[in-house]
Amino acid sequence: MPETSGWNGRTPETDVIDYRAAEQLLAARDPRGAVKLLDQVIAAHPENTAARLLRARAFFAAAQLRSAELEFSLVLEREPDNAFAHFALARTYERQSRPERAQRHFRLAAALDPNPEYLKAARFDS
Repeated sequence: MPETSGWNGRTPETDVIDYRAAEQLLAARDPRGAVKLLDQVIAAHPENTAARLLRARAFFAAAQLRSAELEFSLVLEREPDNAFAHFALARTYERQSRPERAQRHFRLAAALDPNPEYLKAARFDS
């Protein structure tokens, strides 16, 4: 019988499988399904920033903007130099009609990574 990591019978392999399946669900435009899988992964591994970032993306795709904002913010507390998380948080603020907050994070993303999409969104020329 395989060794489990807790009362629920989950193993590290189960968590990896669920994470990968959540990536596939998000790519297939099923963000709510992805969130359900990631909730289990994060319950088992609350420190896993990659799972939290994927869940934030799924919340954003599901238009659960407050949840996305909270999750992206948590990722940035742990990884303040994560340009993608700044960019995604900015997009979240933009969708919430909070342009000042969005602009700050667009500029941080562009400063951390000169990705053309980040630079365009930062609007340094204006």
